[in-house]
Amino acid sequence: MRGALIQLCSSDDPDDNLSVTRALVMEAADGGACFVLTPEVMNCVSSSRSHQEKVLRTESDDATLQSLCELALSRQIWLLLGSLALKFDHYDGKFVNRSFMISPEGEIVARYDKIHMFDVTISAEETYRESSTFRSGERAVVVATDIGTVGLSICYDVRFPFLYQQLALSGANILAIPAAFSQISGQAHWEVLLRSRAIETGCYVFAPAQTGTHKVQCGRSRRTHGHSMVVSPWGDVILDAEDKPGVYFFDWDDDMVTKARTRIPSLRHIRPFDVVREL
Repeated sequence: MRGALIQLCSSDDPDDNLSVTRALVMEAADGGACFVLTPEVMNCVSSSRSHQEKVLRTESDDATLQSLCELALSRQIWLLLGSLALKFDHYDGKFVNRSFMISPEGEIVARYDKIHMFDVTISAEETYRESSTFRSGERAVVVATDIGTVGLSICYDVRFPFLYQQLALSGANILAIPAAFSQISGQAHWEVLLRSRAIETGCYVFAPAQTGTHKVQCGRSRRTHGHSMVVSPWGDVILDAEDKPGVYFFDWDDDMVTKARTRIPSLRHIRPFDVVREL
């Protein structure tokens, strides 16, 4: 099967971002991709709460979601929206970071709200407190499709291997890890984390990412790492998109999941244990 990762350098203008994303998704579909994946916060990269309050919409009113559902239907593709920043129907001051799986019928078949919030101090100049802006999710999500069973996650989730183990144990053979990864931590950790999640679970990893310096109308600008990746169930990097926005095609084979899990069936070897602290 053929898939495509969309690598973006989204701004804080949802309308502009939708125009760019639609063109790239159409290019991916025209190139034969049956599964197209976009990065995290594809509709708006912003550190300004006031700007987010102005431009973000609820799920039912979001033009990006509506337009891309229609596009999935017209092009008959599976489309993963890595995530949209959205308001709740009853907005309480926090937004939601939500991933959507859209079917070739243009229907939303799964939603996932990012569980792990990116509250870190990478350097004196670069700090993030995602929990002050976004509400964390409480459910892991696996969705069965005719192109594979996909475990959903978003960005910082990648640092929590137990989540992916549970997704695999629940039937996932593909792990979707859309991201807007920090430049500094991305250089140090992005590839090794993706390869580790693939090796530990015997799953494919599809990881579309934001890249570059993001244009903003107000608030602090942000730079992301890029390097959208596809990793095989054996841990081989099949695709590395480096740092340019665009469409990146790849092919995958479900049989590779079976082969990797047969060679090293670690999911079947999981055992409960107690931790004892010795003085």
